[in-house]
Amino acid sequence: MSLTVLAIDDSRTIREMLRKALTDAGFVVHTAEDGVDGVERLASISADVVITDINMPRMDGFGVIETIRRGTESPAIPILVLTTESAADLKDRARRSGATGWIVKPFDDAKLIAAIRRIAAV
Repeated sequence: MSLTVLAIDDSRTIREMLRKALTDAGFVVHTAEDGVDGVERLASISADVVITDINMPRMDGFGVIETIRRGTESPAIPILVLTTESAADLKDRARRSGATGWIVKPFDDAKLIAAIRRIAAV
């Protein structure tokens, strides 16, 4: 069974790196360029995992997490934060908002794939 991942990041380079790494690992990958785009796309796809950056225009990663957790579409979907941020208070805020995990950029493909498989329970 292949997992479907929605990757939300305002960096085109990061989106393409995620698409390549995850597609090569057998995942189906959808991307979004910011939080608003991501929340809208999530409503139309059946994602198993969401990966979101924190610092984005229009809606940041915290807004993405909170919107998904309050929503009715898929409030229990695993959400992995992928960001350059590493401050403990931001990690704590993400956890309190409902994030499942946190990975700091630059990411290691194998560790990211392992984390996705772990949180998706596959």
